[in-house]
Amino acid sequence: MDDKLKHLQERREKTYAGGGEQRVKAQHDKGKLTARERLEKLLDSGSFVEIGTFSQTGLEDASSLDYPNPGEGVVTGYGTILGRRIYVYAQDFTVAGGSLGEVHARKICRVQDLAAQNGTPIIGLNDSGGARIQEGVYSLDGFGNIFYRNTLCSGVIPQLSVIMGPCAGGAVYSPAITDFVFMVDKTSNMFITGPQVIKAVTGEEVTPDELGGAATHNQTSGVAHFFAENEESCFKQIRELLSYLPSNNVDDPPLAEPQEPESDPSELVSIMPDNPNRSYDVREVIRRIVDGSKLLEIHGGYAPNAVVGFARLNGKAVGIIANQPLVKAGCLDINSSDKIARFVRFCDCFNLPLVTFVDVPGYLPGVEQEWGGVIRHGAKILYAYSDATVPQVSIILRKAYGGAYIAMNSRSLGADLCLAWPTAEIAVMGPEGAVNIVNRREIEAAEDKNQKRQELVDEYRDRYANPYIAAARGWIDEVIDPRETRAYLIRGLEMVGTKREQRLNRKHGNIPL
Repeated sequence: MDDKLKHLQERREKTYAGGGEQRVKAQHDKGKLTARERLEKLLDSGSFVEIGTFSQTGLEDASSLDYPNPGEGVVTGYGTILGRRIYVYAQDFTVAGGSLGEVHARKICRVQDLAAQNGTPIIGLNDSGGARIQEGVYSLDGFGNIFYRNTLCSGVIPQLSVIMGPCAGGAVYSPAITDFVFMVDKTSNMFITGPQVIKAVTGEEVTPDELGGAATHNQTSGVAHFFAENEESCFKQIRELLSYLPSNNVDDPPLAEPQEPESDPSELVSIMPDNPNRSYDVREVIRRIVDGSKLLEIHGGYAPNAVVGFARLNGKAVGIIANQPLVKAGCLDINSSDKIARFVRFCDCFNLPLVTFVDVPGYLPGVEQEWGGVIRHGAKILYAYSDATVPQVSIILRKAYGGAYIAMNSRSLGADLCLAWPTAEIAVMGPEGAVNIVNRREIEAAEDKNQKRQELVDEYRDRYANPYIAAARGWIDEVIDPRETRAYLIRGLEMVGTKREQRLNRKHGNIPL
């Protein structure tokens, strides 16, 4: 027994050493932690339990310690975050560049299956040179098995992908299927084809960071949801995100101690500009309403004309969606439509109520938007809200015009409670556009055309865009004092918190992708 225990310890030490001191040093020199160091910092201290420590391709002599690729380049197992169980895998770049082969993939699939069977979130730390070329189709089949499980688990358990090094070729599609993607500045990148291939095929010259770095995917492509300056910051973001999420699709989100907003709610009466065409930061409205004035923004750098994220109301986690007047006047466009629709569908999967703050003048006009398919992309919001069955409350802060009003969780799409501030304007189009069409001849006949146009605009705003018109027909449940917003939202979510809906029987819908 002593000899066998000694051999066991030696095999463990070989695996724990990864690719050896030199490769570990090279990893550190790049500003990156090793796979095991990352798991130690991400998970609650001492909670990690490894599975598959001794996995090995082509093991011929089990008594020998002379074998390549200890652990097959990936560390798998489970632990806890904030005391809740989490399944994890972390690719080890010090072993064969973290490349994915048959056994490497089998280890990942094993923890994916365990996470699904036990209703537990899974986190993947990606740091890999890609497919293990020498394994050929075995490697490709491994990728396919991972993608298949990503898809089956979608909407069942939260899946988080953390890009902490290279992620190229087929490897990028697993993160793309998961719920949230985290990237670290300067050390992580994602792309289908790298800079060398692009230069050879198209002649374009681009650096890996420009092509697929953290900033690119957080601001331009929208592939990533979180941007972190370093790995420590990234782990903090992951832990904060998980504090809002349930473990699976049948659990409720975790509760927290209720907190009053730190920002003064009485300032809501003055936060809206007197001029209806001036901008303001909708996040300042949200911070004066939600618990502790805390909003965990998702996709913060992408499509900034919309704001989505998680917050709490009276200790309960909710999904927040808002138009952002600071950018493009809060118009909906192709990218913001995708951003909102995807977030709404995630919240609906995991029992997170939706709170929508509306200030939208319409869909962004332009040839580029029309040719880019704004009709198809805009329809995704309509579909997502209509398809959602979680409690839904919307509040119109100011503008709510045309099809964009309908899209932003109107009563017509199934909102359970619709509120409005006295500053709300609900109409087919903005007063200026409506007057230019309806009253064009009257304006042209006036001596002072600008004065006449302004008089008609003011009249239209008072008579036809007034929130009390919608309230009179029941499309607005209540017009409220802005200072009462938090109380109305809390009570409203309590009112509809136990709703039940019977939908038409179907296999699944066909969202306009």
